[in-house]
Amino acid sequence: QVRLVESGGGLVQAGGSLRLNCVASGLYAVGWFRQAPGKEREFVAHISWSGISINIADSVKDRFTISRENATVFLQMNKMRPADTAIYYCAARSYGVGFSHTAYPYWGQGTQVTVSS
Repeated sequence: QVRLVESGGGLVQAGGSLRLNCVASGLYAVGWFRQAPGKEREFVAHISWSGISINIADSVKDRFTISRENATVFLQMNKMRPADTAIYYCAARSYGVGFSHTAYPYWGQGTQVTVSS
């Protein structure tokens, strides 16, 4: 059973920073996605199980970074904007990169991130 547990969400002012954590039950390729009310779930970042391969969405690549320490994956979010407000999910797959949420069979419960203006 693959388990993913996110933490680190909360309320932050525009321009501030948050770090999200995703603790997985093993070494997997992990993606971060976000979903705002009324919008589709969108890709944010991905890191391979080894940490060597990283992909970040163009919309956030100058502000967000992804990293990992063993089975824990971090999403560091800087210079945050109100448009970053969403529920953030981490997801896992055995290997390879996936840019669509349909590519990931395993999901965490999500963590709310709210950026105030």
